[in-house]
Formats: sequence, structure tokens, C-alpha cells
Amino acid sequence: MSAIDNLKAAREDSLRASAGGPPPRTQNPFFGVGPITDMARDEADSRMLRFAFEHWLEQNYRKLDDTGRDIGPFTAAEIGRSMHRGYPADKFLLDMMREIHRYFEFPKSNRLAVGLGGGHSGFTVCALHFLTVNDPAQHVYVDTPAPESDLAKASGFFRQSWGAQIVEMMRFARNGDEARIHFAKSEGAIPSSDMLERMGIKVFFGVGHETTGATTYSRSDIENLLDWIDRNPAEHHAVLDATSMLGAMPWGEELVAEVMAKCCLFMPFQKAIGGISGYFLVSFTPTALALVEENQKAPSWAIPRQLKLAAPVDPKMPLSGERTVKLGPFYDPQENKMVGGVINTFSTLAFAETTFGLLRVEKMIGPVREMNRRSELNRAALNEWMSNSDLFQLGVTSAEHRGAAVTLVKVADRQVTDPALHARIIARSKQLLAYDGITHPNGVHEEGLDTARYVNAFPGTPGDYRAWIGGIRPVEDIHALLDNIKYAYHRARIVVMEEELAKHGVTFPAPAQQAGRSRKDDPKRAYKVLICDHVGLKFGMDGKPDHSAVRAHAIAQGCSFHDAPYTDGMTLEPGIHFFYQPQLSKPDEIRPLTDKGQYDAVIAAATFLPKEAQFPAGGVRIGAGTGNMGSASWGGGNGEGGIAPLMNTPSFNSRATAQMGFKALLKVLPDLPVDEMHRLTAAGTFDTGRDLAKFPTEKIEGKRIGIIGYGNIGREMAKLAQAFGMVVAVHARPRHKDWIESEGFIYAATPEDAAQGADVISVHTGLGPLNSATGKFANANVVSASVLAQLNDGAIVINYDRGECVDAAALDAALASGKVRYAAIDADLFVNAETGAATGPMVPYLPLAQKYPGRLELLPHAAADTEHVSRVEGAKQAVDQIISAIRFKEVVNLKGDLPEGYALGGSRTVAGVGKCSGQSISQAVASGDVTAARGEAETMAAIWAALAAAPTEAARQTLIARHGAALVKSFNSYATLMRKLGLEGPYA
Repeated sequence: MSAIDNLKAAREDSLRASAGGPPPRTQNPFFGVGPITDMARDEADSRMLRFAFEHWLEQNYRKLDDTGRDIGPFTAAEIGRSMHRGYPADKFLLDMMREIHRYFEFPKSNRLAVGLGGGHSGFTVCALHFLTVNDPAQHVYVDTPAPESDLAKASGFFRQSWGAQIVEMMRFARNGDEARIHFAKSEGAIPSSDMLERMGIKVFFGVGHETTGATTYSRSDIENLLDWIDRNPAEHHAVLDATSMLGAMPWGEELVAEVMAKCCLFMPFQKAIGGISGYFLVSFTPTALALVEENQKAPSWAIPRQLKLAAPVDPKMPLSGERTVKLGPFYDPQENKMVGGVINTFSTLAFAETTFGLLRVEKMIGPVREMNRRSELNRAALNEWMSNSDLFQLGVTSAEHRGAAVTLVKVADRQVTDPALHARIIARSKQLLAYDGITHPNGVHEEGLDTARYVNAFPGTPGDYRAWIGGIRPVEDIHALLDNIKYAYHRARIVVMEEELAKHGVTFPAPAQQAGRSRKDDPKRAYKVLICDHVGLKFGMDGKPDHSAVRAHAIAQGCSFHDAPYTDGMTLEPGIHFFYQPQLSKPDEIRPLTDKGQYDAVIAAATFLPKEAQFPAGGVRIGAGTGNMGSASWGGGNGEGGIAPLMNTPSFNSRATAQMGFKALLKVLPDLPVDEMHRLTAAGTFDTGRDLAKFPTEKIEGKRIGIIGYGNIGREMAKLAQAFGMVVAVHARPRHKDWIESEGFIYAATPEDAAQGADVISVHTGLGPLNSATGKFANANVVSASVLAQLNDGAIVINYDRGECVDAAALDAALASGKVRYAAIDADLFVNAETGAATGPMVPYLPLAQKYPGRLELLPHAAADTEHVSRVEGAKQAVDQIISAIRFKEVVNLKGDLPEGYALGGSRTVAGVGKCSGQSISQAVASGDVTAARGEAETMAAIWAALAAAPTEAARQTLIARHGAALVKSFNSYATLMRKLGLEGPYA
């Protein structure tokens, strides 16, 4: 094959390999973190974590007056701008040292030193204090190749720096002897204990594993090292880089405990939750401390002040006086105290962040033993994934030496053998793994996946990608990381192959941009939609209900609108045709026009569609409930089964219904007899001073209303009642409890609980699903005798939902006893034009109106269906939903099951009515109001936090004087903005 053919073949292979699109994301895109990290999923998590940290800090670090009395918290701002010595800085340091020592299970015999800097600083401290030129018998072993040797040169300065520093110490010290330094033949190699003894090794430096090379010591390596220490514990010292090894020791609990007890470990701690400075810790064994003490009697070199572990016994004699580790910056776990002061000025906040981060890790993961176990599982998952890959290999070939905290992954691409091309593909893949993205030669840009940042391998290491895989990460993240690396490599290879082909004149045009969604309807077919209810309720110039707005809307969408029924033989152009037949209302009228599938789809409001009516492309009910949508095409009113989607338009008439229901309530509560007072006043016979006392009343504020149902109408009713100052109790399913309470309502577990002590009960549940076995609806008689019995005497019952929701017989008894003094019912009533016979759910209430004159208000289900704007807007949305279902096979506001071949299109409601959704938030962000929302929220958070942390009432009053107006104004603005954007209520 020619070079061009090879490039094309590689591109095609990668196109096939990545055709499925990006794999699932990692939980956290940062892969260069240690055993203590926030593991925040995203920016929002990180910001909330900062708030949690500051709250924790204020709870745990308190100001004390001179009598020891608690006078308030230290805040992050105060700690950040204060000096870092004395109280409370000493407590921050002590707490961190104690928690690190405890969590990682360092033995109480060993002490921890603290100093400023990172991992290299910890190594420097160990080298300066452990080594001496005064003991010719002290030989040193470093488990990395000798600096500037052929083996080491490829690793660059970073890997050679460990050994280079020790060489320079000996080279430039008086009486230094480089011959006493021994280096490994390969990274991380440990000679046998016999060999170490023959070489005269007294100090072993283990720096050639884990962090950069992605290796770890095998169990036999560790057993060998511990055996060497045990042969002469007083003189044999092992100093290990534990930067990555903590929490990732795969040798079993007993062996890990021995390592922690017998070896000295140095490690940096920083970036616990985005930390603001770095520092190191070193764990010293008692024998190591004795060696340091001895070496400081005759130091071999000057030790920088900030790295000194042995402080002068006499502070007035810093040069010639005795030095001791007993006054150094050490934590004594047996006494739980710092035995000496720290010289450096640390960031106290960084110490606090580490403590907080460590406690959080412990809560998330468990003890360090669990962290070690999870690290082993992650390593096993990595090995398994790699064993099934022909394209990728692990940088560390020896399975028992592969790190359990860090991994190196390299690409073995048989189709790309040119090192320069390989390097370009790797670089481009990392752009895609991060946020940069990659751009093809034809200008097509692929956005960054943001799934794996900081995955660069160090120079000289056998890998293309380096990533943290320690136990802090769930095993799912390991799979996601590798899947994303594979995908990114193939997408990057496509780009690089296209760049190379372009040099040979081979180009690939950018694909045509598709405007909007992909059409799935038949362009040659005429689709017929029946509209069998009025879609305009105001009268037009012709004296008939005006449907012109809906007609214009359908035509604007490229459809046709007919004010006549469809008839056989009618010639129709391809497209969607709406046939407006609002006079249809009875099943017997609907059945012969629809039982053979004469129409593809239907839009209805109140008309009942019988089972036999066929609408293979779907149906929309204008409104929320779908009990009248009985067609078998979608399985009846529940939308369970069938071949077509059932949809509704919730929320359009919700406010109208709630307002009408509240109008019924306000007619009798407050119970001021305005009609009688008007008559007397108009007659000029009412004397204000003398007669007002004859008409006492009570305000509606403070009265309790029980609302059954937390749907769109129930919630709107609750909001109206809340606006009038009523106490609102809402009964709904338990999953709504948190949302109900978040809006300031009382959650009622049962209808009886909602009615307990209520002055008003209002039901808004709908009929619910039909039980085919009993022939009854789930919510029939939900307002039962037991519910009515819980009301206060003289209560009011409102049923502006379905007539069957209230037990009419129980209401009769409650009216008779005085438990209920007034009821307002809005339910369907049908009258036979020929016989005058009445049917429908209103029928059981008709005798009660005669029996209790003036105490019932009966409406023929007119509360919402007489509101013109709601009907028109709902009908427009119904038209849009039918168009979406036919043209794009996308179902908006699905009710019941999603038929095969259709996709969910989410939900659409009126802003502020019903549930918010991700779409609601996206629209809010797109509106540009997000900046204002953030500003107001941050203002409120800052002021509330300051008020909560104020140590005294005087300090609090000062803050209120300064910021009180800003706090209330921000709240008002924020609440207004949320209502404007429709971001209130439950979330879908």
C-alpha cells in the first residue's frame, strides 16, 4: 500500500472505532491528585465544598475570651489574613498532624515532622539529617540509576534530582565521599538484604517508585527491605517517598503495618480541597531520630533554617550550642502535642483544608485499610481492561510492580510507527481529553471532553499517559478514564491523518450542517388531525367562539387548517391537515368518524374519545387529566399500551382553575355578608358607628387549608392561599415531601392529616388511573367521611377537580351536622336534549342543592374551560406537540408509555406553573439573567455567613446596620427573578 493509502486506512479504522460517540464521563476530570482530594464532580460541587469547609471551620475553631468563654467562631477570612503562630494557628497544626497520624495508622512510636514545601523538600530534609561525612562506614543506597548514566539520562532532571542532590552533598562537603553512594541498575530496584549488608548500606532511599514511574514495590521487595532493617534496627534506616504510596500499599495489612512502623516516610500534603500552599511531612522512627540527634552534634553541612529539625537547646546560642530534635517541629502522638515550635510561616488555611479533606475522605471511603483495598481493586480493573486491548499497553510490564496509585499507559499502534506522528496524536488526544478540543483541517471542531486533565507522563517514563488511579476513585472512574483515552486517541488520529493527507492534496469536505431536527415523516403523505373541541372561547364578530388564533398558529407552522370534516375522496396536499369539528361531544358522534382510522391524530379538551376511535399517530388532551382520552390507540386514558403516544398540555388552565376555586372560597371567607350590607348602605339605613358591631367577622389570614394533591392546580391553589396568609397543608405522595416543605407548606402524609383542624379542604388529584377489575378510579371518594370528620366545625369544601373525588353521601351527612357549612362543586353535567335526563358526576350533588339552599354552589365544570387565553395557548401547544410527534417522532408531555419508534421530547409547561426542569434552567442561563442571579445569591450568602459568624450582638448589629438593606433588597430581587424565570416549585 502507498503512504496515502496507509493514512486513509488508519483514518477509516479510527472513524469506525469512534463511531459510537464519546463514552460516559469520569466523575472527576483531574487525574493528578493524591490520597486526600475533594473528588468534587464539577464546579458547583467544588464551590459548595468551599462553603462546607468554611462552615466546618467556624464550628470547630472558636474564639475564647480571657476567661475561656466562647465568643464566636474564627472565619476563613480571619485565618487567611492573620499571622500563623500562636492560637488558633497552633491548634490547626496540631489537629492536622493528629488526624494524619491517626488515619494513615502511623505507630505511636514514630513522630511526624512538618516543614514548608513539597515532596522534594521532604526528601531534602531526610538527606540533610540522615547523612553524615563523619561516619566512613555509612553507605547510602538510592533505588534510581546514577545521575547522568545512560539509564538515567532519558528521565531528565526531575528523576535524576534525588540522586544528584546526594552526590552534590558529598561532592561539595569537606571530607565528602561519593564512593559511599550506591545506585540501582533500574528504577525502584532493591538488592537482597545480603547484598545491602555486603555493601555496608546504612541508609536506603526509596524514591524510584510510584509517583512518576507508576511502579510500586512488590511484596517480596518489601519483605526483603524489612528483613534488612531487622538485622540491625539501630543502624539500618529506610527512607521512602510516600507521596503516592499512602493509601495505595498493596501488600496486606500486616506488612503495611510493619512498613509504617519500621520505615521513615516523607510526603507532601497540598490541594486537599484546592489547597493554597504546600508542605511536607516526614515520619521518623525512634532510631532515626537518634541518628539525626547524633549527626547534629557535628553537622556535615549547613541546613537551611526552614528545613532544620534540630533546634538549639539554648536559643541564645544558635551556632555553638547543643541542638536537639526534642525541640524541633515534631508531633508526638503519645502526648498528642507538638514538641517544638515551627520556624516557618505556614498557611494555616492549608492545614485546615487538609484536616477537613482527610475527615471527608474517611467519611466517604472508610479507614486507610479500605483505601488500600480499593487501590488494589482499581489496579486489577486497569489490568483487566488492558488485557482486552490491542492498542494500549501498560508502561510497567511487571504485574507485581505496577503501581496501585498511579498508572502509565502507552499506545502500541501498528499503523503509526513514525515517532513524530505518534507524539502529535498523543498531544491532540490530550487536548480532546481536556477542555481544548481538536479542530479538523476542514474547520470542524470537536469540543473537549473534559474527562481527564493532567495526564502527562514525565519524560523518560515508559508511557504516553499518566493518571492517578488510587482508592479515592470509584472503580467506575477507571473504566471511564480508559474508555475516554481510547476514544480521544482515535479522534486525534483522525485529525492527524487528515493533516498528513492534506499535504498530499487529499481533503475531506466538512459535512453539511443540518438545520434543526431530522424529519421522520413521509414527505409524500397527507396527515389528518381531528380537533373535536373549541380552541377559542371568546365570541368573534360572527357571534361564534373565535378559533382564529389557533388557526393562524397551525398555518404558520406550515400546516393546513379546515373548518370542515374530512370526507372520503377529499384531495389533500402532502403535509399536516387540521380538521376543526368543535360540535362533536358524544361517543356516538365520534365513533363513526374515527373507528376506521380516518384521522391520524386528535386534539381534544372535554370530549370523550371512545375505545374504538383510532388515531395511529397520537393524541393530545388540552389540559392535564387524560381520563377522557379512551382510545385504544394508546391504551386508554392512562396511556398504557397501544401504538400511538398520548400527550397532554399541563399547566395552561392550572391558574385559571385555582383562581376560580379561590373565588368560590372568597365568597364565604371572610364571612362578611357584603350583599346585605350593600343593601342597607344603598338604602341609606346603615349607620357605621352603630351597626358595624352587628357584623363581626374573621380574616382569612391564619386559617388552615388542607389541599389534597400537589399537581399544577393543587400547587397554584396552595400558593394563592399562602399569599393570603393561610396555613397550608398539602397531601401528596412521599416523594413530594421535600419539595412541599421547601415552598413553606406543611406536608400531610394522608388526606386525613391534611384535613386535621382545617377550615377549608380543596381537592386537586384528578381521577387517577382506572382499575379495570373494579371499574373505579383510584381517587374516587378521596374526600371521604373520615377526611371530612377531621375538619373544624363549619368548614368549607371545594371540589373544582372531578365530581367523583368527593363522597357525595359523606358530604350530605357533613352538611347536615354542621361540620361543613358550605361546599363549592364544579363537575360535568350532561342533559339529554330529547328526554331532559341528567347524567354525569354532578348528578349526586343536585339533591343537596335543594336540601341545603344557599349552602352549595354548583358549576358545570366551567372553572377553567371558560378561560379563553388558557384554552388558546393550550391548543397552540397541542398543535406543536402533534407536529413534533408526526414530523420528528418526538413526544412532548408524554402520558403513560412511550411507543416504539418515538423519542422523549421532555415536558413543556407555563413558566412558574408545574415542575421546573433542566430546560427551565438552560433557558434562564440563556436569557442572560444568570449574572444577576449569581450576584444576588453571592451577596446574600456573604451577609448571612457574616451574621452567623458574628461573635456578639453588638457585632451583629453593626453588620445589620451596614448590610441589612442590601440583604433584603437582594432577597427581593432574587425572589422576583426566580419567579420571572419560572424557577420555583418542584423539579422534574
